[in-house]
Amino acid sequence: MDDLKILVVDDESRMRKLVKDFLIKDGYIVLEAGDGQQALDMFYEDKDISLIILDVMMPKRDGWEVCREIRNNSKVPIIMLTAKSEERDELLGFELGVDEYISKPFSPKILAARVSAILRRTNQSVNNQVMEAGGITINKVAHSVFVDGKEVDLSYKEFELLSFFFENKGVALSREKILNNVWNYDYFGDARTIDTHVKKLRGKLGNKGDLIKTIWGMGYKFETNQ
Repeated sequence: MDDLKILVVDDESRMRKLVKDFLIKDGYIVLEAGDGQQALDMFYEDKDISLIILDVMMPKRDGWEVCREIRNNSKVPIIMLTAKSEERDELLGFELGVDEYISKPFSPKILAARVSAILRRTNQSVNNQVMEAGGITINKVAHSVFVDGKEVDLSYKEFELLSFFFENKGVALSREKILNNVWNYDYFGDARTIDTHVKKLRGKLGNKGDLIKTIWGMGYKFETNQ
């Protein structure tokens, strides 16, 4: 993970330092921004940022605004930090394309583990870089998805979820197994997170969304006639 850049955005300097110290220990280059506008300026100036850790409550432009604008231009993974723990705030984050959502206070070690997991999956070398089934094509190098030849814009987590379905085509997957493999063992969420992402993923895939079958009382299965 050496030389990968992470942008930490928080108006509290002590919080930035805490996160930065843990990430530097793991070999990352850490950039800091103290407000939303500064974060956007740095994001546009530096094209090599691999991941963004973004606080919600900030001056000038809040985290929601920053996330929305970045998502209009990039699929860079975003971890949202917030003192709020209401479900509607978490769902809003996922609607805007947030890849992970962590409520304060949190363990810096858990945050560092999630950063490592996201970047490992983003940068890992896989044998099968292009997968195709049922008219859907996934390119893991370009991080792109095409449905019947037309590109579909997915968030990082939606892309990971679809890839996991592809890699387990025809297999009934429990929600617990999906959480463990797509969100990793350290994710303290529940089935609603998966259901929300599956609903969004189906919508973006159009009529191909029907290939993701619901297994009532268990989870989901990706199934084609191929």
